Amino acid sequence: MSLPPGFLDELRNRLSLGQVVGRKVMWDARKSNPGKGDLWAPCPFHQEKSASFHVDDRKGYYYCFGCHAKGDAISFVRETENVDFMEAVKILAGEAGMPMPERDPAAQQKADLRGQLVEVMEKVIKWHRLQLQTAAATEARDYLARRGLSPEAQARWDIGFAPAQGGALAHLSAQGVDAKLVIAAGIAAESDRGGAPYDRFRGRIIFPIRDARGRAIGMGGRAMDPNAPAKYYNSPETPLFDKGRSLFNHGPAREAAGKGKPLIVAEGYMDVIALAEAGFTATVAPLGTAITEDQLRLLWRIAPEPIIALDGDTAGLRAAMRLIDIALPLLESGQSLRFALMPPGLDPDDVIKTQGAGAMQKLLDAAIPMVQLLWQRETEGKNFDSPERKAALDKALRDKIKLIADPSIRSHYGEAIKEMRWALFSTRRPAAPRAQGGTWSRNADPWKRAISPVATARNSMLGAGAVSQEHLREAVILATMIVAPSVAVEFGDALERIDCRDPAHRDLQAAILRHLGNADLETIISADLGADALEKLLTQSHVAISPAVRRKGEAEVARLCLAEEFAKLTARRGHAREIEDAVEDLGGLADEGLTWRLAQASAAVDKAGRGDNEDRAEYAVGPNGARMKKDERSALDQLLDQINFAKGQDRPRS
Repeated sequence: MSLPPGFLDELRNRLSLGQVVGRKVMWDARKSNPGKGDLWAPCPFHQEKSASFHVDDRKGYYYCFGCHAKGDAISFVRETENVDFMEAVKILAGEAGMPMPERDPAAQQKADLRGQLVEVMEKVIKWHRLQLQTAAATEARDYLARRGLSPEAQARWDIGFAPAQGGALAHLSAQGVDAKLVIAAGIAAESDRGGAPYDRFRGRIIFPIRDARGRAIGMGGRAMDPNAPAKYYNSPETPLFDKGRSLFNHGPAREAAGKGKPLIVAEGYMDVIALAEAGFTATVAPLGTAITEDQLRLLWRIAPEPIIALDGDTAGLRAAMRLIDIALPLLESGQSLRFALMPPGLDPDDVIKTQGAGAMQKLLDAAIPMVQLLWQRETEGKNFDSPERKAALDKALRDKIKLIADPSIRSHYGEAIKEMRWALFSTRRPAAPRAQGGTWSRNADPWKRAISPVATARNSMLGAGAVSQEHLREAVILATMIVAPSVAVEFGDALERIDCRDPAHRDLQAAILRHLGNADLETIISADLGADALEKLLTQSHVAISPAVRRKGEAEVARLCLAEEFAKLTARRGHAREIEDAVEDLGGLADEGLTWRLAQASAAVDKAGRGDNEDRAEYAVGPNGARMKKDERSALDQLLDQINFAKGQDRPRS
């Protein structure tokens, strides 16, 4: 079976060789640099202990310095799975989400056509280069000089000129090139009125467009006539050129990024050229459109965190905002975007020309993460002076965060949004610096010293015992979810919402969310965080005696244990939050209502910490017979209702 032209190139572009190989090897953390796509491991093709097997993830090739095995993703699958070439392609196409093409007897003819079109494109680019040196191109040369492009730079970028009267079609025809090939390459077009074909590019500066392998696939033209219908004009879709899956300066930028240069995404040809000439050689641009999903995947194949440097005008900001919606569902661990915002009215070329490369570097260094731009988009220019408007903001942000498929990233986005929301709506002044012992610093300003007694009182109200109990509940929750993975899925949302105070617990929480739904969480998390982290959790006395841990495999026991522990933790931290909110309000004038609120919250936490012999009227019976505080039972009922609603059934009432 013959494959259509471009299929294998697209397959290699969509796949990460590191991910394909990573299923068969264990990377050497000391030698590998995942951020640069530089990965090392013991060779899977011969027995060895040293990491002599090298994967260049950006270029898509592997090589073993021991047995000299080398190849790409297809050859790796062929060797490790013992399959033929076409079967390896089918396996990889399935992973990349690409349907295998139907049998195409004319595939070889199409491949031959692409080869012919590349030759035609190279000929016309050479002809355009010569035209730039003619008298007809005087205005074009002056324009390029004003934009700071020397003749040497023009030669490096193969910049040319298409005369106003055309001539490319006639030149190629004189060299014996069939007019049909010229039209198929997008250089000429057939007349709607049945006349002779005509040149598509006339009176324009020509910028050649090449694929990742350096082959000419299209052209972009900048009009010299200010009254031209379009200032910039690209080649049409052809067997060579798909503008939604191509990037200007793709090959050189990929090579520069492999050497450590930051990948920058600019808006147009001149921005890319200006940045590259100023030393920012890993710069690319989409081709006359907003960045597409396919282009975004290409960018992530080059570098894990491209910097989007769009123009500092309304159109540039709109393009950045649209990109957020495209990127959110595609985010993966270690794979995101940053945004460098140009000064109002300037593009990267303007910044370099007027302020120099140093100013541009500062803008790139100050690039903001995507979550911050998302927050800016949803809040800028809006007023949140009512609960309804605040609720509308919360809903809009929740809807966007739900687009993120990776549960760990979704959780971290939620935390970042929560912090920015606090900064927007909080009336409390910045917290005073703390000494290492946890007390207020004596060097704090008078206002901070004035509120320190309140904070101290709050700490005493919560008490060390409360914090300890929360730590124990966190540990039981994490352990139960690990040993009961089938039940853990039901409580994924609840786990995302809790704020683990212990760094070790946070690591376990993130690992569970990353692998939620996997049937063997213990093995995966042990491999992810190390056996010591899991052993330390499961051997704690209060964890080991938990019914869900002692009776592994009993799903209902695990379900009730998780529901109860989540409910108790939620209720206790809810009381603590009431106190924090009340203390926050002390930033303004205290009144009787505020004093009552603080007293009530304090009493609630105090009751939550009393022994079983006190306030028996405050207790209820849990579904497994355990005694619970009424507010904890209320939280438990709400959690069970949510879980059963998601499963499409009613919760049996006890």
